[in-house]
Amino acid sequence: MESINAKYVSQKISKTRWRPLSPSSLQQPDIFVTGSWDNEDNKISFWSTGNNGMSGVEDGLEGDPQLLCEHKHDGDVLDLQFLDQDRIVTASSTGAVTLFRHQQNSQTLSVSQHWERAHCYPCDNAPCTGVVCSSPEIITVGEDGRINVFRADHDGVVRVIENADSSTIHAVTYLRTTEILTVNSIGQLKLWDFRQQSDSPSQILSLSGDRVPLHCVDRHPNQQHIVATGGQDGMLCVWDVRQGNTPFSLMEAHSAEMWEVHFHPTNPDHLFTCSEDGSLLHWETSSHSEMPSFLQGGRNNSMISRSAMAPAGGNQSLISPWLSGDSSKGRVETTHMLPSQTLSVNSLDVLGQCLVCGTDGEAVFVNRQMPI
Repeated sequence: MESINAKYVSQKISKTRWRPLSPSSLQQPDIFVTGSWDNEDNKISFWSTGNNGMSGVEDGLEGDPQLLCEHKHDGDVLDLQFLDQDRIVTASSTGAVTLFRHQQNSQTLSVSQHWERAHCYPCDNAPCTGVVCSSPEIITVGEDGRINVFRADHDGVVRVIENADSSTIHAVTYLRTTEILTVNSIGQLKLWDFRQQSDSPSQILSLSGDRVPLHCVDRHPNQQHIVATGGQDGMLCVWDVRQGNTPFSLMEAHSAEMWEVHFHPTNPDHLFTCSEDGSLLHWETSSHSEMPSFLQGGRNNSMISRSAMAPAGGNQSLISPWLSGDSSKGRVETTHMLPSQTLSVNSLDVLGQCLVCGTDGEAVFVNRQMPI
């Protein structure tokens, strides 16, 4: 916690993302973007952590994030994702989807593509709630239950699944190159295969019992069948989409809505969640009883996966710790990453050893020294 920097930015932050690194880069990420909501004038803003190149690394702590550039955004920023290192896509509460270009030489932001009313009702706008990108493809979901496919080099929509859902779709992510996952407001996780011309999902999984709205979803980076979701009840759900139609395990996480869940992109034994309750949790699963000493301090060992079903047969060593039905072999441990917070932590992103999150307290928190 001592290595977290807080930056007060005078706007409620709804979304934040690290700029992706080039595949050959050996550096830690040093630029992130934020989007705001519930402000008189909303913005997307690019920030530098002040660690360009290797300067400051030896000193241990870097300075506060510095604003590089910003651009007005119509409506609340409900999601944002990098299309590549220079372009970012935003989802707006007005139903619009916008592609911005960041000119790094001049530190300016400009609109390069804008899809007005990408999501709408017959007589009104419908908020665009989520976006996922794989250049040049852009997929959006919304409160109108629609799924859109755009291309950065096309003006119009490439494909529309008009009535993909009768309820609000809250989030979307890729499962594989041609498949996506969506979560909705009645506790369902749906798989869509774009190789099929059908406008129906290829698979539907759902929470049993009360249909608790799901707000966020992420896929394990190495084992695509493992999926994590979070929702209105603050529970962390881990799913195995290969088997069963209900979550594999449920873990008590937060005391209010979970807004985002992210596996670490290169070390997926680590997972991060943030919540309306003002907390950001670091989850670490280990299939061994001996943990590295630097991961033992400040841990809460009481959060044990309550498996909903036993793992399928096979070599135990090949089963992900996230899917271990035996708590002695698959313990999940948590660390609080922020000092005491009272206002919602709306968004987080993790890349390399760097974590960033944005809050309703008009603050951005950056940790560049995570022991991962």
